[in-house]
Order: sequence, then structure tokens, then C-alpha cells
Amino acid sequence: MIASLLGFAVMLVLAFARVPIAFAMAIVGFVGFAMLTNVNASLAMIGQVTYETGITYELVVLPLFVLMGNLVTRSGFSEALYRAAYAFLGHLRGGLAMATVVACGGFSAVCGSSLATAATMVKVAIPSMRRYRYADSLAAGSIAAGGTLGILIPPSVIMVIYGVITETNIGKLFIAGVVPGIIAILLFLIAIGALTALRPELGPSGERTGWRERIAAFADVWGVALLFLLVMGGIYGGAFTATEAAGIGAGGALVLAVLRGSLGLRGLFDVLLESLATTAMMFAVLFGALIFSNFINLAGLPSALASWIGSLEVSPTLVLIALLLMYLVLGCVLDTLAMVLLTVPAIFPVVTGLGFDPIWFGVFVVVVTEIGMLTPPVGMNVFVIKATLPDIDTKVVFKGVMPFWFAHAMLAILLIFVPAIALFLPSLMTR
Repeated sequence: MIASLLGFAVMLVLAFARVPIAFAMAIVGFVGFAMLTNVNASLAMIGQVTYETGITYELVVLPLFVLMGNLVTRSGFSEALYRAAYAFLGHLRGGLAMATVVACGGFSAVCGSSLATAATMVKVAIPSMRRYRYADSLAAGSIAAGGTLGILIPPSVIMVIYGVITETNIGKLFIAGVVPGIIAILLFLIAIGALTALRPELGPSGERTGWRERIAAFADVWGVALLFLLVMGGIYGGAFTATEAAGIGAGGALVLAVLRGSLGLRGLFDVLLESLATTAMMFAVLFGALIFSNFINLAGLPSALASWIGSLEVSPTLVLIALLLMYLVLGCVLDTLAMVLLTVPAIFPVVTGLGFDPIWFGVFVVVVTEIGMLTPPVGMNVFVIKATLPDIDTKVVFKGVMPFWFAHAMLAILLIFVPAIALFLPSLMTR
């Protein structure tokens, strides 16, 4: 137990010292495992982890969904999604911020990454909001919050990782994120509406769009809607597995890019190179986290944690609230992938031992890590917005995300007390 806690402390020190998180976890995991056994055993463990993880069939989902998201981005659908959302919502107070959130939700349906969603929508939404003199706080806050939907609305990279390390059905995890994702969008819209009702100058109304233009704008996003229905409908109906759906989704995205005339040979090369780099980064973090996980498992952290929680004689709800607080702290210094890989192997046996459904807990983990990505002082989505918009002060961005932070917290509370929000659709799946 003590060795595990020391390992966590050293790993965080290395992360603060700007050592890439993948290497920080791998170094501490290797050294810790070697100290508990010997160097040869630790080297053998590294070889086994990298080989067995690298050939895991379910992880084929990762590069394929990354490729699908990059192809859709290259096709210009992010701009089309924003135009469609603006056509229906832009005339309202705060309508451009609302359109940004809805567009983020639509883009999330084919992206799977919160950081990528936020970075993409900054380029799309900020020019319009500045033209209508939106407050920087509301503009940046709506993009940062909308970006978090990237890992909640399926397909989700984080859900894939969670499913692999906990041996939970990935298809059911994807479906479980649909209703919470829709509720998150609605809560964000309510937050924007309430904020602009109190302070109309933060988000002035845009121009009203006629129904002919609305229909034309909506028709322009048919590709994204069709791709999402094909992938998620196939999984939900049992026509194919999540891994097969990833291949179908990537193939469909390639066809859409070609049909829109936005993908030449050079563009295809760039998309493949970007997808390769992103996949390599994710696998590096995954390898490092699994090496570190083997160390903390050998040091006895999961069993000690389970025994300690059992001895507290507290309600399961209080345990979940404690986990929520823990993820808020971790979200200040770590990205979502690292948070999940570091914590889930130790926490999952405890949570399931308390009687919580693994699929429900997967959705809960995604939601609370999303909250962490908006939490001061270094919420990762806020960092992305600041890096993309250097002229906006970090304090302004954090001020802007606060209403959405509370909306996210409300979603987490709803999940705790109404688990059917996440479990109803998976219960109806054929396989």
C-alpha cells in the first residue's frame, strides 16, 4: 500500500517536471516492479504488457475511430454542423453559444476525443461569436464545455479503453453514453439560457434564419447523421460488434470525404499521418499505464483500498462522492486518458464489489473526468482553448466554464440517483 502511494507521488512529480505522462508512468512502474521483484522480472513484464496489449483485437477500434474522426474533420462537416445549429438557434439570446454546444455534440458523434472537439470548434465558432460581440467568457466557456462531449457521446476513445481494461462490453458502453450525452447538451443549453437571461450583453441575438435556409443547412449534415446512425444503429441492433462498427465507420467517412471532393492524395496522406501520430500517442500512454498498474497491483493497492473502504462502513453513495472529488483533483493535472488508466484498475474492483453496474460506472467515470477537464487551475480543455486563443486571459476562460461545470456536476448527481439514465438503452440491446 505504502509503495503504491509513493509510486503515485513520484509519478506526479515527474509529470509536473514536464516528463511525458506515458514515460512517467512506465518509469515508475518498471522501477517499482523491479524493487518488489527483480530487474529481470520487470523487463519480462514490460515485454508481456506491450506484446499482449498490442495484439488485443478490441483495441483495433482506437485507430479506426481516430481515422473516422479525422476524415470527417477534413470533409468540412464541423463547419456544416455549426451552420445547421446556428440556423435553428442563432436568433436566440446566447444562440451562437447554444449552436456551438449542439455542434460539439454532433461532432462528438464521429470524433471520440474531447480535446480534438474543443480545438476544432474554436476555429469554427469563435469568428461568428466575435462578430456578434459575444463576451469572451461565454464564447470560450461554451467551446470548452461542448468539447467535453467528445468522450461521452459515442464513439468514445475513453469508453474503448475502459471497456478493454475492465472487460466490459464496448458496444453497450457506447449505447449507455447516448442519453447522458443528450441530457448534458440540454443542461448546457439551460445554463446558457439562464446566464444570458440575467446578463443579455454576454450573448446578443444573431440573425433569424428562414425555414428554407434551415432545411438547406440541415441537409448539409446528412453525412454525419447517416454515419452515426449506421455505426450506432448497427451496434444497437446487433448487426455488428463495436470493432466491426469502427471499420465500417472509417470506410463510410472515407466515402463521404471523397464525395465532398475534400480529399486528394495529399489530404489522405495528411489524415493517415495524423491518425498514426494520435494512435501512437494513445498506445504509448496505454502501455505506460498498464506497466504502472501492474506495479500497484503487485504492491496490493486494490485489495488494501477495498479493505479500507469496507472498514469505513459508509454508504456506497458517499464512496461515489469521494471518487468524484478525487477526479476533480486529478483533472487539474492529468488528461482524461491518463486519469482513467491510472485509477480504474485500482477502483473498479472496489466499485463492482459495492454492487454498481460496470457499464453504469463506465459512464460515471467519463462524466466525472469531463468535470475535471474544466476544473481550475489547469483543466485540460481550458488549456486547449487558451493555447488556441492566446489573446483571452485564462481567468476569463475559467469564469466562462463555471456555469457548465455546475451543469456537469448536476449530470453526475443525476447518474448517481437515477442510474437508469445510462442503463436503459443497453438493457434493450440484442447482444
